[in-house]
Amino acid sequence: MLLKCPLAPLVLAFILGPAMEENLRRATLISNGSIDIFLSPICLSLLVMAGVFLALILLPSFRRIRTVAVEE
Repeated sequence: MLLKCPLAPLVLAFILGPAMEENLRRATLISNGSIDIFLSPICLSLLVMAGVFLALILLPSFRRIRTVAVEE
């Protein structure tokens, strides 16, 4: 595997993904299609934390690929 990620989060994503998509659709229907509902401080802080965690996971692999490319 390229990123050497554990299998458990991938399986969890496949299980919870459809439920999250359905709830996202429901939230946009309740707000009449407006995405302003996702601009609350709680939602923004959760999105920022998710982005930081994703960057922490992906940056080491990008650095490894970059150092291998530079060494060649």
